Amino acid sequence: MRILIAGLFHETHTFLDGLTALSDFQIRRGEELWASKGDSSPLGGVLELADEFGWQMIPTADYRAQPSVTVADDVIEQFWNDIAPAAAKADYDAIYLVLHGAMVSQTILDVEGEILRRLRTLTAVPIFGVFDLHANFSPQMAALADCLVGYRENPHTDAREAGLIAARLLNRCLTTGQRPRMQLRQPGLNWPPTGTGTANDPMLTLEVMARQFESDSLWAMNIVAGFSFADTPDTGVSFVACTTADATSQLEELGKVAHELSHLGQITDPSADEVLEQLKPLPAGLTVLVEPSDNIGGGAPGDGTGLLRALIRHGIPNAAICISDPQSVCELEAGARTIKLGGKGSRLDAGPLELEVELIALNDGRFELEDKNSHLASMCGDVFDMGRCAIVKHAGITILITSVKTPPFDLGQWHSQGIAVEGLGVVAVKAAVAHRRAYDPIAARMLWVDTPGPCSSNLQALPYRHLQIAG
Repeated sequence: MRILIAGLFHETHTFLDGLTALSDFQIRRGEELWASKGDSSPLGGVLELADEFGWQMIPTADYRAQPSVTVADDVIEQFWNDIAPAAAKADYDAIYLVLHGAMVSQTILDVEGEILRRLRTLTAVPIFGVFDLHANFSPQMAALADCLVGYRENPHTDAREAGLIAARLLNRCLTTGQRPRMQLRQPGLNWPPTGTGTANDPMLTLEVMARQFESDSLWAMNIVAGFSFADTPDTGVSFVACTTADATSQLEELGKVAHELSHLGQITDPSADEVLEQLKPLPAGLTVLVEPSDNIGGGAPGDGTGLLRALIRHGIPNAAICISDPQSVCELEAGARTIKLGGKGSRLDAGPLELEVELIALNDGRFELEDKNSHLASMCGDVFDMGRCAIVKHAGITILITSVKTPPFDLGQWHSQGIAVEGLGVVAVKAAVAHRRAYDPIAARMLWVDTPGPCSSNLQALPYRHLQIAG
């Protein structure tokens, strides 16, 4: 069997200013895709599994970028130009796609659906693939693909495995002649990322139900949490069945339970000042302070100063925080010791924080992931590059300043810079849920705090224009 394969991965935060340009994407074309074979990404897993199935893969293009602002239209057009020539040929048996599912461009609110629409003008072969649990799944995606399998865990420790599940189902389709279709139900719910961890309800119960529903005829049941920071008509929770039978009753049952448990997904966080006041005196063991309003994995710039300001204001000792600010790194390398740190990426932040700092080290930021099953691995493979880094201290606080924003999903971020995060009293992470795989084993306690920022759990504050929440 000949399988055409392509990847398009971006989680788009539409409430941030600016554009994600072509230069922001890691792009591999044609034979370059083989460099991913066997790594920790879904693409790497599928390319490896293809050998077992005896598939002949037709690699086209793989575009990946960190979660960030609205994507420039020319990115979509360039991606299409890269895959269309191969897709226009009639010399393959199926298509396999590695997607995110919450990608938005300047003029296209449903990028994945649009790519599927264009593919369907060229071919009628089965289209299978994998997507992120935080997709905003559209009716167009459900109608035009045969079987897309979502991640089932948040933190996303199973991205590679979800890709393999989808590949095995494609093999089933090709060897048996059975061809599933997708049924979609949108229950009219919208949860912030902090409410979508699969270790807790509502997602825990829904995922258990989904696995119980799967059968010989119901090939895969997807619980899709949605990505609430993308303003589209399909933003929100959805359920997607890949099935050869009718799955209406199962989808309706999931919708009923989701409404019953919905209040558990509506998370609100106490203010940073309120939480830090309760930490005096600082208790034993590592306290992890989680700042979802500057959640890098949700597209935030990772340079918010709200929590850093609070740490300084409350005099919290033996603490550390990571801030993305390439300008400050350059200034420190040039000899500056007073910098205007952070506060450059979001209008919701109080702005740059002027600090006099002690320079501890300047380092290269490339590190090998310690956890090859983390969500960071699903995004980048086995290695991540934070760019040039500076380590400074101010008022007893260690500040790791990176040139590239780095989702806090792997402790190698700290260890590669010589920082033993396990021995700290407090560490601040700019995340919502996906950090937990890395930090749960070393945390004595984990506390979520509210600060100004674009990924606040308070969705009522977001100026939606396209959102259609109706059962």
